[in-house]
Amino acid sequence: MPKGFPSTSYERSIPRTSTTTRGPWARFESSEIDVDEFDEAFRREAEALGHSVRGKDVLALLAGEFRPRMARVLTECKRHYKVGCITNNMKNTPTQVTTAPASNPERAARTAAILDQFDVVVESSVEGIRKPDPRIYRLACHRLGVAPENAVFLDDLGINLKPARAMGMVTIKVVTEDQAIADLEQATGLKFP
Repeated sequence: MPKGFPSTSYERSIPRTSTTTRGPWARFESSEIDVDEFDEAFRREAEALGHSVRGKDVLALLAGEFRPRMARVLTECKRHYKVGCITNNMKNTPTQVTTAPASNPERAARTAAILDQFDVVVESSVEGIRKPDPRIYRLACHRLGVAPENAVFLDDLGINLKPARAMGMVTIKVVTEDQAIADLEQATGLKFP
């Protein structure tokens, strides 16, 4: 957490900016603004909440941890189905899966191995559209050659699930790893180790 920015304020600011079409997160994830513009816009939003934090400080916290069990689930799904990834990310940051700088070669290799599992990767920063815009789901389905009603979509944000569900996809809200895997087993009929 950036210094001087209470976690509760941070948690409130991220959803607020990421769920509005004109907020800094949405504009950055759609490549409408660059990292410096995001840094300043996020700082202004944080100040409106009574805190001083730069957007770049928050970006440094975004690199997630690898989940080996989920990677094995992905491999098993790939054996039976086409698999795709829709990701809201930002250009030239650790979250951009296809072109992020490889400052950590081991991490870059692990990321590449996981990405190789996907038949399609749809990135908001590349496409200029982001979840929850229905166009990004349609694009992913089109590239996969799969009708939405034959797709299962997982996400940790309910707002990103709504358009997928409206298109006919089975949706799974990821709350915990165990729960997501159990829900995916039910949706696909597969059993995961």
